[in-house]
Amino acid sequence: MVTAAQRRRAVDHLTSRRVSERRACRLAHFSRSAAWYRPRGRDDGALRKRLRALAERYPRYGYPTLHALLVAEGRVINRKRTYRLYREEGLQVRTKRRRKLHRPRVPMPVPTRANERWSADFVSDQLANGRRFRVLNLVDDCSRECVLQVVDLSISGQRLVRELGRLAHRLPRTIVCDNGPEFTGKAMFLWARETGVKLHFIQPGKPTQNAFVESFNGKFTGLRPTDVAVAGYRGDAVIDPVVRGAVVDDAIRLEDFAKQAAGPLIDCFGIRSLRHRGVTAGPSGLYRGFWT
Repeated sequence: MVTAAQRRRAVDHLTSRRVSERRACRLAHFSRSAAWYRPRGRDDGALRKRLRALAERYPRYGYPTLHALLVAEGRVINRKRTYRLYREEGLQVRTKRRRKLHRPRVPMPVPTRANERWSADFVSDQLANGRRFRVLNLVDDCSRECVLQVVDLSISGQRLVRELGRLAHRLPRTIVCDNGPEFTGKAMFLWARETGVKLHFIQPGKPTQNAFVESFNGKFTGLRPTDVAVAGYRGDAVIDPVVRGAVVDDAIRLEDFAKQAAGPLIDCFGIRSLRHRGVTAGPSGLYRGFWT
């Protein structure tokens, strides 16, 4: 028994069983003055009519706004009273369902020459200390060449525009990308309008529409650290020459270098080492021998 009405009913029940009112109120933990009180009905007809009229006039307003209008008219003070009448009249505003953006699926032709269409996507991994980093892969759909690779702990749309500005001499006609905030942001929109590059967004939840870079990402993340270490030690055209020179200059033995590798590429050299030597993107031909 928590409400006054329930305690009042308990007192009435006890008094009907020849229990004194004083003792019944003491057993029910209810004051005698409250037991004597009889609620008087309140005529809410005019208030209900005005509330319905306001709800019809402003169909997108909820009860807080309607209550503010009633308070301004001097018709009501208690917010709970407005909410009770609002619920009893069934004036709840229906929540608008979010409409999904349906983009028509257009068959994508296969490019016939290099620098006609590129594909871009992000992959992520985790360092040994638990900190996550991202890698941007930009692939030519015709030559299967990784034309750009950006490595950092965070890559924003402004950073993406700066890195693409380094390739201003060989920009494609179209860049295929997903609907991530880096690609759909204002920076990429202004860059695409300035350079004349068309941004082709795939349908949400359809990574197969960006199959070229997804295939590259699978092979890129599937590289073993030892394979990357051996390629960099031998001098193959797999690792950026600047990074390969850093490995040789630091005189890191092959065994120790492979043991220190905790990820497919970045942990092999370390984020700090790459930043220290100013390496943010690989040249043309990076990982070209691994993806044909």
